[in-house]
Formats: sequence, structure tokens, C-alpha cells
Amino acid sequence: MSTIQANNSKITVYVVSCWIFAAFGGLMFGYDIGISGGVSGMDDFLLKFFPNVYERKLHAKENNYCKYDDQLLQLFTSSLYLSALVSSFFASKACSALGRRPTIFMASVFFIAGAVISAASEHRWMLIVGRILFGVGVGFGNETVPLFLTEVAPIQLRGAVNIMFQLFVTIGIFIANLVNYATSNMHPNGWRVSLGLAAVPALMLLVGCFVITDTPASLIERGKDEQGKAALKKVRGVDDVEVEFKEIVAACEQAKAVKHPFRNLMKSASIPPLVIAIFLQVFQQFTGINAIMFYAPVLFQTMGFKSDGALLSAVITGLVNVGSTFVSIYAVDKVGRRKLLLQACCQMLISQLAIGIILSFSLKETGTLDRTLATIVVILVCTYVMSFAWSWGPLGWLIPSETFPMETRTAGFAFAVSTNMLFTSIIAQAFLTMLCKMQANIFFFFSGWIVVMGLFVVFLVPETKGVPIDGMVDVWKSHPVWKRCFKNE
Repeated sequence: MSTIQANNSKITVYVVSCWIFAAFGGLMFGYDIGISGGVSGMDDFLLKFFPNVYERKLHAKENNYCKYDDQLLQLFTSSLYLSALVSSFFASKACSALGRRPTIFMASVFFIAGAVISAASEHRWMLIVGRILFGVGVGFGNETVPLFLTEVAPIQLRGAVNIMFQLFVTIGIFIANLVNYATSNMHPNGWRVSLGLAAVPALMLLVGCFVITDTPASLIERGKDEQGKAALKKVRGVDDVEVEFKEIVAACEQAKAVKHPFRNLMKSASIPPLVIAIFLQVFQQFTGINAIMFYAPVLFQTMGFKSDGALLSAVITGLVNVGSTFVSIYAVDKVGRRKLLLQACCQMLISQLAIGIILSFSLKETGTLDRTLATIVVILVCTYVMSFAWSWGPLGWLIPSETFPMETRTAGFAFAVSTNMLFTSIIAQAFLTMLCKMQANIFFFFSGWIVVMGLFVVFLVPETKGVPIDGMVDVWKSHPVWKRCFKNE
């Protein structure tokens, strides 16, 4: 078996297979993000479940910005994220009590059930039940997979391994766009195929659960020290793991002394990672990324692309998304987290402002953009997606997963996941209405948030590259702002 020597660990075929199988949790999430916007723009789907929207879409002098503004249609997308929000707290409990691997298994089962019910839907209530089950799968998967990847990764590759989750999210979005493009002309059941195929990544994750080991930290935390040591040897690819094993045991002993991890999050020493975890998730959504990705086909139709052209444009942005995430995998453990976040703020700001200016002057309520301007907007969307994909996308999940100590890790990360889902659902529920009311000004709205998040990184986010997970407290103690939380120690 070929191996790559990396400090005191070897990257074996088994280790890489653990990373890949777990990362299919990201592919589940990404596929759903990508499929929702495409399906909600399909005529057969609208005619069956949202006939009012279909009628408005057919109207001769339709308002470009308002033709998809329907609260029930937006609920189709956002109900998943509200479900994921609630379920992430149950997933946190399952993660601590049962372990990472069983929780990932549960995520795949819920997601498969959601895919089956969604594809078989005959009534609107069945559609919503399917979305809720999808949401439980996403909540369990997004709570557990980033933690799993962070805990099994060797320190020198922790950033790159964790970003595999976001890489698979982007691959899921891209595949969903291809599927939508292929099924858009499969009348009348193309939407059923799109929704039903969501079961495929979930099945891969289900199969993976029989291959991967639980994380050493999770096993030791639950008193299974010998199994934890054996798992550590497997994920490191070497037998000499005594030093790291003792560090994990010490962290778990400290964690066992904490009976109420959620209550412990309110202590001053937990404030820095909690504030950063929550605000990274809020800002990740207020970049406007999910607005672009959910509704890329709809957005491009608004700019005058025909339905097929709109889906094709969404496929292009999906491909850019995947390719740019590889930049992050390469750069995150070399360049560091802060530089990627700040560079992206500059690039996203320029892109959003330019899109807003072009649409303000050139896209009226009726009519379309001319081909040249429409092409420029697609290029600007690509530069925007590119910068998000190597920064706020992956790092929004990486930084919270690596900054909490063992005793509050699952509880703290549950707050990160639930915050992400809350604000994802808010954006999903509100975006089409905001697009209708604010029109092109919506891009200036998101631009303002990008300025705020850049300032947040400058003053409050420390560099965590190369810092051991259980040594993160030293970073807070030396930070000019966060050290105040430790002045009594």
C-alpha cells in the first residue's frame, strides 16, 4: 500500500477513504442546495404544486424581479433549513452519547427517507414532509461530518482535510445543476428524478459508515480507551501514537468534568470560539452566496436567459465553485485562514457592487439585459463565487470545528450549525421577496455586509493555522481583544 509520510503520521489508502466517505455528507447538503432552485423553476413542478407562480411566470408583461415571489414556494426551500436547525441540537447529543459514526449513519437514513417521499410527492404536504426529513439529514450530517474530519486529520493537514466537506458541498451543487439541466426537458416528471437522485449521495454515506472508524476522540470521550487507541493507529497509519493518545485522554478527562456543556458555553473562556463560530455562520449567509446558489437558474432567467440557458449558466458557476475550493485545500495550511478571508472580502465586494450597478442601470422591471451585459454579469457572478469558494465557504465550517475545546466541542459546533441553518432559512425564505422589493439594490445590501465581515476578521478572528485543537486557549489568551475573557485565570 502506497503511503505519504507526514510528520508522525502516514496517509494510507484507508485514511483517505475515511475522509472521502465522510465528506459525502457535504455532497448531500450541496446537492440539495443546487437542486432546490432548479426544481422550483421547472414548469411541471410549479404547475403541480404552485399554480399561482406558474400563472405569474406566464404573464405577458411579467416583472423580472417579482415573477417568483411566493412565500409558499420559498417555504419549499427554507423548511429544510428550519428542520436542520432544530435537529442539529439533537445531533449534538447523539454525537456525544453515541459517537460520530452512528450519527453520520442516522443522517444518511433520514436523507434517503426525504428523497423517497419528495420524489413520490402527490400533494404539497408530502413535499414539505420530504423537505423536513431532508433537513433532519442535513442537520445530523452538518453537525457531525466537519467534526469527524477535523478529529481524524493530522494537525499539519487539518485545514485541507476539513475543507473536503466544503469541496463535496460544491461538487454536490455542480452535480445538481447538471441533473436539473438534464431533467428540465423530462416532462412531466423531471422534478421527481431531480429530487429522487438526492438518495444517491446519502447511500454512499450509508455505505461509508461500514468502512470508516469512529474518531479516537469520540471513543475515548465515551470511555473506550483501547478502541480509541486502535482507531488512532488506523487514522494515523502508524503504531507510535502514544503522545497524541495521552493528549486526547487528558482533554477527555477534562471534558468529563463538565456535566452541562451547553451551560459551559456561557462561561467567559468559551465566549471567543462561540462568538466567532456564530458570526462566521451569519456572515457566510450574508455574503449572499446561498441567494446566488439557490436561485442561480431563476436569477439568470431574470436577466433574460431562457430556461435552458439559465441552467447552463448555473452549471458554469457550479464548476467555478468546485475548482476554486481546490485553491482553498492547497492554500489554507500554507497561507492561513485570515488572509484567505480578507482577500475574499475585497473580491466579493467588487463583484457584488459591479453586478448591482449593471442591473440598476440596465435591467428594468420588464425586458432583458443585452447579451454582452448578461455575459459580463455571469463572469462577475463567477469571480464572486470563486472568492467565496476558497474562503468563507470552507472556513465557515473549518474554524468553528477546530477552535472549541473537547468539553464544549459538540455543543459549540451545534450552535454554529443551527446558526447557519437559521440564517440560511431566513435568506431562502426572504430572498425572492427581497429581490422583488429591492430589485438590483439587493446586491448593495449584501455588499454592505461584506464590509462588516471584513472588519470582524481584522479585529476579532485570530490565525489558527498549525495550532493543535486542544492548544487553542493559548491563541485566545494572546489575542488583544479575547485575552480579556481570561483575565481572572
